[in-house]
Amino acid sequence: MSESYVECLVKHKTPTVKLFLRILFTVLTVLFVLLFFIAGPLALIMAVVCGVLSYFMSLECNVEYEYLYVDREISIDKISGQRRRKTIEKLNTEKIEILAPVNSWHLDEYKNRELKQRDYSIGYEAQPDQRYVLIYNNEMKVLLSPSSAFVAAVKNIAPRKVFTD
Repeated sequence: MSESYVECLVKHKTPTVKLFLRILFTVLTVLFVLLFFIAGPLALIMAVVCGVLSYFMSLECNVEYEYLYVDREISIDKISGQRRRKTIEKLNTEKIEILAPVNSWHLDEYKNRELKQRDYSIGYEAQPDQRYVLIYNNEMKVLLSPSSAFVAAVKNIAPRKVFTD
């Protein structure tokens, strides 16, 4: 039995709304701190609340996804702010129906299905588009941005389910 291990780290693009909220809460924190000297303790409480919200938004603005392939299992981890790691998906390769590029003709029969969609990719369409769609257990559609080594490792285990066209 040969074990294989491949990891791939991708940075997710920050949505504009989250970036705007982070800047807004930071500016409000500074304004409430300055207002504390004029208005009093209520402004300090508001500054602390806005500061905490700004901190959590900064974590959400810096998100990376790590894909790990270890012996027939794909694990997807979310890394927030380069500090917190959380495993969000564990996928068994035996339950994968198909892994193909986003624009592949192999995905045509899956287009009309009602599947839960999860996006763990880079978050935008690059040129050329290197995102992949993984249909898992006929219930979930997962968008990924894997490296070629990651795709090759999965293809070694499930050659009829993985396409690279």
